[in-house]
Amino acid sequence: MGKINPVSSKYIVHTSILIEGVVDKPDVIGAIFGQTEGLLGADLELRELQRSGKIGRIEVNLDTRGGKTKGEIVLPSSMDKAETAIIGAALEIIQRIGPCNAKVRVESIEDVRISKRQFVIERAKELLRSLTDNVLPNSQEIAEEVAASVRVMEITEYGRDRLPAGPEVADAAEIIVVEGRADVINLLKNGFKNAIAINGTSIPATIVELCKQKTVTVFVDGDRGGNLIVQELLSVTDIDFVTRAPDGKELEELTKKEIHKCLRARIAAEQVKLEIGVKSDAPENALDQAKPDHLTGDTFSVKKSSKPMMPTQRPPQQGMPPRPPQNGPSQPPRPMSAPTSAPMPPRPAPVQPSAVRRQANQNEIESFGDMMEDLIGTRAAFMLDDKLTILGKIPVSELISTIKSLNGGIYAVVLDDIVDKDLLAAAERANIQFLVGMDTRVKSERLSVLTTDDL
Repeated sequence: MGKINPVSSKYIVHTSILIEGVVDKPDVIGAIFGQTEGLLGADLELRELQRSGKIGRIEVNLDTRGGKTKGEIVLPSSMDKAETAIIGAALEIIQRIGPCNAKVRVESIEDVRISKRQFVIERAKELLRSLTDNVLPNSQEIAEEVAASVRVMEITEYGRDRLPAGPEVADAAEIIVVEGRADVINLLKNGFKNAIAINGTSIPATIVELCKQKTVTVFVDGDRGGNLIVQELLSVTDIDFVTRAPDGKELEELTKKEIHKCLRARIAAEQVKLEIGVKSDAPENALDQAKPDHLTGDTFSVKKSSKPMMPTQRPPQQGMPPRPPQNGPSQPPRPMSAPTSAPMPPRPAPVQPSAVRRQANQNEIESFGDMMEDLIGTRAAFMLDDKLTILGKIPVSELISTIKSLNGGIYAVVLDDIVDKDLLAAAERANIQFLVGMDTRVKSERLSVLTTDDL
């Protein structure tokens, strides 16, 4: 608007001008006042209107090129829109400016109040957005912030090692063992008050004592460091369950939904021991020799004593395909054993254990029946060792992949599902003795498949 006072003007008349020659601004101003003088009467005389303040200062902007002059006339008005339109139309009668022909045309009449109103609306939106985001939090945010601060204040120090812990660690029957203080704080924020931190890579004596007294779930980060902590805990104390954060994530970053999901997917420590044992048996043997007096050491020895028994029973299974010819012509084996009498005893011996394995005794059938009742409706499966001890409980959808990853050490599987061809093939490769399901679509010569009708 140039030098026009934006407070006094309500409208601005924008006019273009084309002059066939070279002129100056005073020539244009003089033509405007001179050629409109007396045209509209005394009430609309431009000089009188400007003197009374109804018309503001007229601005003229000119640009001369090639002997011609183009420009713009800006005329502010504080009159009503009808009078302003009359003034704008009066400017178009100007035909000569100085000695040159000229053509004047009104391009637009701008309502200054509209542009001001639009500015006010946009600025009000920005102020309201800032007020909502930064100044006025809703009641839910206030409640969550207060609750989170209270939970963080509840963090305590437990034991002679002064480990960061939740307020219910001492009284809770089940605790969650995590890596650091930040993990305890995140669990407190999400309502878990029975967490305690190891607070380092070495396992404190306080943790060892707690693991002997309570049901323990180890919750570690989804990285290699978390796996190392689990291995160290298994080597020095007795834990019950293990769960991990998703790969590449840390426990302190997880949301409440992710924490609940991880805790629901926890696996038994016995299954983790089997995974470690498959990779290397030496650490387990060394562990038994180093800690024979621990309860966990006794448990380990039972598991490992059962594991060597399985390979001695598996070779007869792998040798089972030649058995059909043995049932018919029994004479060929005798000539083969005639040259050397030493190999003869081992051949019949494996046949008997395989026959025992395919027939469940009454105690096994009762145990399978009890476990099946516990599984009905869960769509899950129990993996058992040869002592019928539950090694782990996993979803049926993950059963085949788990069997393949363990590569042995499983005596029986009880599942809330139908035994199909794929599961049977995986079980045969893993030398499993019993598959117990709701129903079966397959039969096997190498293992026993039982259903609820058999139980």
